[in-house]
Amino acid sequence: MTLNIAVVVKQIPDPSLVGELDADFRFVRSGKIVLDDADLYGVEVALQLRDAAGGGEVCVVSMAPEGETAGVRTALAMGADKAIVVSDDGLANSHALATAKVLSAAINKMGSVDLIIAGTESSDGYTGTIPAQIAALRKVSALTFATSVELNGQTITIKRQSNEGVDVVQAALPAVVSVTAGVVEPRYPNFKGIMAAKSKPCDIVSLGEIGIDVASLEIASQRVTGVSAAPDRSTGVVITDVDIAADKIVEFLESLGAV
Repeated sequence: MTLNIAVVVKQIPDPSLVGELDADFRFVRSGKIVLDDADLYGVEVALQLRDAAGGGEVCVVSMAPEGETAGVRTALAMGADKAIVVSDDGLANSHALATAKVLSAAINKMGSVDLIIAGTESSDGYTGTIPAQIAALRKVSALTFATSVELNGQTITIKRQSNEGVDVVQAALPAVVSVTAGVVEPRYPNFKGIMAAKSKPCDIVSLGEIGIDVASLEIASQRVTGVSAAPDRSTGVVITDVDIAADKIVEFLESLGAV
């Protein structure tokens, strides 16, 4: 059995450095660019599924300005087979739906795709909507927030944490799966993998090459008008009377609907 997997990844400014915003409230991306830590888990799941299937390809798909490939090169060094990066000036200020449309169109360049894997959300965006949007655009099942992933023939099974416990969700391929941190332990690229990544295919494509007219994305319909710091957290309630502490805790939990 061969298994062709697309892994949607995001390349972000190095989170270990202090981030900056430009005049349009966009992240300044002139510094070091890395693969989002959240996407390391998706890449690792894809590699393990491909290897267990006995063949196939893992292609990482990303959208980045100025033909940026530093992050996807990390995925290639981990063991992914190839990469597709959509880079186009018209994508500046893209909203989540526009991003999902572009990534889905880029995935089509792979030809036959059995499975699409993504992280739950990016570290610099936090919408958490793109995996489900890609699934809706492609009219396939979305299995989200996976804490484990198992493939049996043409059936994908995940476990996901919920407020009631653990849900077991199944769907037929093709499908989209978003994975959480901790679903697997990502491997570190070794020297051999880093050297091999330099010769692996990494296609930089424009919107025209994936058949998208930038006007159809309606990017101008959304813009950030301001950014402010989050307010400091208020001091919590300190209960020193042990005779009423238990009752106060129960009251608080009841107010949240937790009990």
